[in-house]
Amino acid sequence: MCKSVSHLPNLAAMNLLLLFLLSSLFIMAFSLKPEPAKNNNAQITVMGLVYCDICYNNSFSRHSYFLPGAEVQISCNFKAFVPKTREQVSFSVNRTTGKNGVYRLEIPAADGIKCAEAAIAPSCQASLVGSSSTSCNIPSYKSTTEQIAIKSRHPNVCIFSLTALNFRPSKRDVALCGE
Repeated sequence: MCKSVSHLPNLAAMNLLLLFLLSSLFIMAFSLKPEPAKNNNAQITVMGLVYCDICYNNSFSRHSYFLPGAEVQISCNFKAFVPKTREQVSFSVNRTTGKNGVYRLEIPAADGIKCAEAAIAPSCQASLVGSSSTSCNIPSYKSTTEQIAIKSRHPNVCIFSLTALNFRPSKRDVALCGE
């Protein structure tokens, strides 16, 4: 009798692992003590993850790893709510991921941008620019506008988490990942 054992990772379990890792990062972000905002303007943080998708499944698997040193371009547009005017604050910057594959952008307080309004009015996009790894440098999930707004216990602190981005190796390792 021959037994068949699947070596493919349980995608639901891997997605739960990624959710757990993201949640841990957010808890760390909440533990930071922000400086009080002047004039009730928002302190906004935009963050996300970059990982290497070894098995080409567009989700974080047991063979995936976070990519330190990856470069990401972040572009955002926030509507400012100033009496009698409709202003927008737009910017585009590049950030490099840290040792855990996290990129983070702290946006200084700006007149008219408040967390309550910013939470419903931002438009941010993160795009892969380059990988620091020669063995994992093919862009896969390379751009995202999908974000989660995270409520903070601190007044007027906004945290926006963008969906994870990933690179792949040039060839899929069938021995490691299966068919």
